[in-house]
Amino acid sequence: MARPRKFVEEDVVLAAASAFVAKGYGGTTIEDLTKATGLGKQSLYNSFGGKRELFLRALAASTTHIVDRARESLAVSTKTPLDRVRGQLFALALLFSSSGPIDSLFTKATVELGDRDDEVAAAAGEALRRLETEYRDCLAEARDSGHIAADCDLESLATYFVAVTRGMEVLGHAGASLETLQSVAANAMEAIPLSDVTRR
Repeated sequence: MARPRKFVEEDVVLAAASAFVAKGYGGTTIEDLTKATGLGKQSLYNSFGGKRELFLRALAASTTHIVDRARESLAVSTKTPLDRVRGQLFALALLFSSSGPIDSLFTKATVELGDRDDEVAAAAGEALRRLETEYRDCLAEARDSGHIAADCDLESLATYFVAVTRGMEVLGHAGASLETLQSVAANAMEAIPLSDVTRR
């Protein structure tokens, strides 16, 4: 009879994400993962399949977490669409000045492996497209409600905000201050072409 598991898979995945963030995929060993997760080597292999499988689980958790958080921030019905975008940018400024592993793994894994690992590239590409969709939907609501210019290129603007937020994350990892990231967020809002009514 199989012995019952005595761990929570989500906790193991989060602990593994921390190890991968600290040393990168290439620098993380099975020993690092057993130390981070508290699992024995055989338990890790039996439950997750090995280093790569656990890494992909952690990456999936990271991308899902990031997209879900963006969706929640950009869909708050009590705020105007532009206030939602602004609030989300400033929330990320705070987050990226002190982010945890589940927030960091997506960008770090993409930079390390995105150009040579098809699975990582596919996961990153899908997550970026989902983020673009969240921004585009919010900006479309702003356009339809007359807050931004009717001829606004929503696709390009959504991609712009994804690029800005990922860049803010990299700056945060490099030690940029909260004030610097807030300044980036404020300047990013200036790229939105406001309608004549909103400008007045």
